[in-house]
Amino acid sequence: MLTLKIQQMTIDGHPYTCPECLSEAFTLDGTGFIDALPVRGNCWQSHSWEEPLITLGALKRINEVRTGRERAEDDDTFEIVIGGAVLAGVLHPDVTLDDLKQAWKRVYWGRLLKPAIRKQKNKAKRAITRPITRAARNTVAAAQAGALEAAWTAQAGGYEPDPDYTPEPVNPCPACEGKGGHKIQSRLHDTTRVHCAVCHGTGEID
Repeated sequence: MLTLKIQQMTIDGHPYTCPECLSEAFTLDGTGFIDALPVRGNCWQSHSWEEPLITLGALKRINEVRTGRERAEDDDTFEIVIGGAVLAGVLHPDVTLDDLKQAWKRVYWGRLLKPAIRKQKNKAKRAITRPITRAARNTVAAAQAGALEAAWTAQAGGYEPDPDYTPEPVNPCPACEGKGGHKIQSRLHDTTRVHCAVCHGTGEID
């Protein structure tokens, strides 16, 4: 059995539709081993009819000359001549690898990954633009923000400044009170200040 899903079809430029409901979408179903046997049309509203002009042999020819699809924007088209009449149309698209890629881009990138990257970018830009009063905190925060922004920018293929961007509020680290570190007294080391282990020296908690 050979079945082709027709999305739309014309005969000599005139639309060919279901004879009862005029639906453009239907299937052409051919059975048996004799190419001269007519096929049956079946539309989505369960109307069925016999089409003597289109035989099983013609259905096989349509299946052979169809263009197929490689990219998501392609149409699967066909055109044949039967008894001097030109049959042309578009077949219902089969799913291609490019369709899956486009779906991944729209769903995974557009709804999941892109917002996460935007959040990280905003965090990086906030770390760069917010006021910093301590020299040690300035060095650590700027280095971390620069590395974070560079990594996310490289992964996302670069970005343009968002004119609607609003800096997110800064939440001071409760452990170091936003200082980014703690003073210590030690007879073994010259260091008198260490980075806060909670905020990693940034003085901020998300």
